[in-house]
Amino acid sequence: MTPELFWLCLTAVLAASLWIPFIVGVNAHPVKGQDNFLRPPDLTAYPEWMHRAHRAHLNLVEQAVPFALVVLVGHEVGVSSTATVVAAAAFFWIRIAHALGMISGVARMPVRPILFTAGWVCILVLFLEVLRLGL
Repeated sequence: MTPELFWLCLTAVLAASLWIPFIVGVNAHPVKGQDNFLRPPDLTAYPEWMHRAHRAHLNLVEQAVPFALVVLVGHEVGVSSTATVVAAAAFFWIRIAHALGMISGVARMPVRPILFTAGWVCILVLFLEVLRLGL
């Protein structure tokens, strides 16, 4: 397994696990008269950290898809360099920081958009390396 695929696998596990804080919150803060099975929960009825947990999960899914595609294309064409390994590892740790910062409420302006942009830069580096070395 290449280092890029290793970081992709860890990112996939993170994305698959970020639902847990939100669901813990849903179960810890039941809303009278609301059946979460019939329709998605009304987020306005829950504490703010639950909104942030939900957004952190959605935000990772938004970036995980392009990250995964670029890593997989790079793997398919045999591209692996110091830049791709560093970008893949950085992406994972940036997304950890983003999730922790969002859920805790620490990642306020301008930290949250900086973290999101840093993740995007990692994807861009991977893409540019795939173009440079894969052609």
